[in-house]
Amino acid sequence: MNNDTSNVYQSIAQSVLDHDIDTMFGLMGDANLFMVDHYVRHCGGKFIPAAIEGSSVLMALAYSKISGKVGVATVTHGPALTNCITALVEGARSHMPMVLLCGDTPVSQTQNLQNIDQRALVKTTGAGFVQIRSPETASYDVADAFYRARAEARPIVVNMPADFMWEETKHEKRTFPVFNAPAMVPEGNDFDDAIGMIASARRPIILAGGGAVHAKDSIIRLADRLEIPLATTLKAKGLFNEHPFNMDIFGTLSTPQAYELIAQSDCIICFGTSLHHFTTDRGKLVKDKRIIQINQNITEISKNFHPTVALAADAKLTAENIIFWLDEAEIPPSEFTRELEPFSLNKHPATPAKSGVDGSVNYIKALEKLEKALPKNRVLTTDGGRFMTEVWCRISAPDPQSFIVTAHFGSIGLGLQAAIGASLAVKDRPVIVFTGDGGFMMGGINEFNTAVRLKRDLIVIVCNDSAYGAEHIQFVDRDMDPGLTMFEWPSFAQIASSLGGQGIEVQSEADLDAAIVAIEQRDKPLLIELKLDPDDVPRMRI
Repeated sequence: MNNDTSNVYQSIAQSVLDHDIDTMFGLMGDANLFMVDHYVRHCGGKFIPAAIEGSSVLMALAYSKISGKVGVATVTHGPALTNCITALVEGARSHMPMVLLCGDTPVSQTQNLQNIDQRALVKTTGAGFVQIRSPETASYDVADAFYRARAEARPIVVNMPADFMWEETKHEKRTFPVFNAPAMVPEGNDFDDAIGMIASARRPIILAGGGAVHAKDSIIRLADRLEIPLATTLKAKGLFNEHPFNMDIFGTLSTPQAYELIAQSDCIICFGTSLHHFTTDRGKLVKDKRIIQINQNITEISKNFHPTVALAADAKLTAENIIFWLDEAEIPPSEFTRELEPFSLNKHPATPAKSGVDGSVNYIKALEKLEKALPKNRVLTTDGGRFMTEVWCRISAPDPQSFIVTAHFGSIGLGLQAAIGASLAVKDRPVIVFTGDGGFMMGGINEFNTAVRLKRDLIVIVCNDSAYGAEHIQFVDRDMDPGLTMFEWPSFAQIASSLGGQGIEVQSEADLDAAIVAIEQRDKPLLIELKLDPDDVPRMRI
C-alpha cells in the first residue's frame, strides 16, 4: 500500500470523521472491528460499546436528537443486524437521522451461519439502505448515506461487505450539502382563505408541532397579536414553557381546563404537525372547527386529518406573513386570553389516591415531588409503558430538544439506551429517564452498567408496579384475574448497586425524601425504584 491508497476499512472510518462525527456507538464483530479500531486509534474518534446491538442504534438516535448531528452506530452482520430491527423502526417513525454502518457476509460465503438478505431486512423497518458498491466507491457511498439521513430524516443503513475491508482504495473527502432553504409562503386563494378564517375567528388557538420548533418566536408573536392561547404536540413539549397562556400538550394529554378550552374554540392554526389521532383525540377536538394546517412537508398535510385549509409552507415565514396581513387589514385581536387566568392552563390536578398497599407510594404524589427536586437543566427521556403519560404531563422538559420519547413503535425497553446516547451529546447536564419495571428488565438492565462504565450523569426512575400495566388493566376492566400480568422482580435498587451505580428503593414518603437527598448528592448513575400498587397507577391518557 502506497501513500496515495488506504484500505476500505480505513476509508470508511475516515469518512465518518470527514462529517465531523467524533462519537460512534456500537458493538464490534468480524465485519467491522478493523474499521472501529482505525476510527479510534488513527482518527481520534470515541467509540461507545453497548451491551446489545440495538442499544447502539438507540444511543445514536438520541445523540442525533440532542446534538443536532447525525448519530452513527456500527454493528457486524447477520444476527447483529436483526438485533437492531426494533430500534431502526423506532428511528424511522420518529424521523430521526442516523447512520448505521453494518457489516455484511462475504458474497462467496453462502453457507456462513450469519448470512441473511440484509437489504430486505432493512426495508421492512422503514429505514434507508446504501450498499457499498465497490472498494473504489466507499467514501462516496458513506457520504451519500449521511446526505440521505439528513434529507430523508430517517436512519440509513450502510451495507459494508466484509470481503472489501482489506481491499485498497483511494480515499477522497466527500460531503454532500443538504439544502434546507425554507419553503416560500404560498400566495393565492388558499392563503387568503386562511387569513379570512383567522380574522373572523372568535376563539382561535395555535397548535405547534415538531416541525415548528424553529418558529417559536414568530408563533408567540402571532399568538400575542391575536391574544390567543398556545399549545404543542407531544414532540414539541416545552416549546412555550414561559408563556402565560401556554396550554402545554394538546389532545388526550391536555389538562381539563385546556381540553375544555380547545372544545370551545372555533379555529385551530396548526404549525408543523401532522394532527395525529392522539393530538386530536381521535377527531373529537377538531370536529366542526376550521382547521388551518401549515407544514413544510407536504406529505404530512392531510396525513391523519383533512383540514379546512392547508399551506405547504415554512412555519416561521407563514406566521410572520400572517401578522403582516393582519396588521395591514387592521384586524383587531380576538381578546380570547383576556378571559383567562395567566399560567392556569397547564396545571394537571392531583388524582385521588386509592388505599394502596403497604410498601408502596402514590405515583402522582411521587411525580409531583420529583418535578420539584429533579435538576432543572435536565434532559428528559421516557421509556414506553403505562406510566409514561403521567410523566409526559407532570414532569417538565426545558425545551423540545431536551425531550426524548421512545414510544413511536409502541415498544418498551428502549428508554435507558436513549438516555445514555443523550448524555454523550450534552455537557454538564443530567439526563433523567423514566422507565417501567418490564421495560427495565427488557432493555435497561443490560445497559445500566454501560452508564456506570462511562460515568454518565444519569438518574433512572423505575416505576415498579410489579406488572405489565397496560395488560393488567385490561384484565381488571373485564373483572378477570390479572395474575398472569404480575411478576416478582428482583430488587432493581440492589441490581443498580451491584452494577456499580447507586440504587434506592422507595416504599414510603420517608424513602422518597431520602431519594431526593441522593439526587442532590449523586456522584454516579442513580436508580430510584418507586414501588407502586398496580391498582393505584392512573390509566394511560391515549
